[in-house]
Amino acid sequence: MRTNAGLSQEEFGRLVHYSASMVSAVETGSRPLDRALLGRVDEVLKTGGLFTALLKMAERDREPSWFKPWLEAERAAKQLRYFNPTLVPGLLQTANYARAVLRFDDTRPEEEVEKQVASRLERQEILSRERPPQVIAVIDETALRRRDAIMAEQLAHLLRMAELPHIHIHVIPLDAGLHVGLSGPLALARSVDGGWVGHLENQLSGLVVDGEDGMATLLARWESVRGVALPQNLSVALMKEVESQHGPQ
Repeated sequence: MRTNAGLSQEEFGRLVHYSASMVSAVETGSRPLDRALLGRVDEVLKTGGLFTALLKMAERDREPSWFKPWLEAERAAKQLRYFNPTLVPGLLQTANYARAVLRFDDTRPEEEVEKQVASRLERQEILSRERPPQVIAVIDETALRRRDAIMAEQLAHLLRMAELPHIHIHVIPLDAGLHVGLSGPLALARSVDGGWVGHLENQLSGLVVDGEDGMATLLARWESVRGVALPQNLSVALMKEVESQHGPQ
């Protein structure tokens, strides 16, 4: 498209604010693409957002095959439900929190970590679209009390999210004792036609559940963990209390 526009690499570089050598590196694939560059390319070549859209498609293709069915269900959902006994659900994570979680795998290259962080943040775009899904998240208090430097920022983000009318965050207090949710995290997506899809993650991969018996079990488990969680107003008060104990951001 650059050639068809009659632009040399040097001329094109001046328009997109990159050097000719950088343009060459991008075109030969020796330099990774990024949104800032492709956004500028779309503007200069008047593509209507083509290259930015292609990057998003490529990032989706980079997701593990076992995760793609859940991503599709998540994007198309009318309602989403998340529970995690140890971590903040991915859809509500800050970039720094997501980065720390992805670094659990200490063999993952830093470049790959950053790509996965970008993908996770892209998933969150469904929360700000014109007709966002209703999101109900249940988080165990222990996940909020981990003494990491990033937790003050993460708690502030959760409190901002809880102010949105379509996002409901509930906390299971420490004094709730043992409960069925300690068996592991779960996610549920309800489609526009009322059908349900579930997702379970483990140390190696994840499992999409859409069978009638499996979904009946997951919905029952959800009701159990939701039943031991605090109502939203008390959950927000508890998050504010925990945030104050983490100190300034």
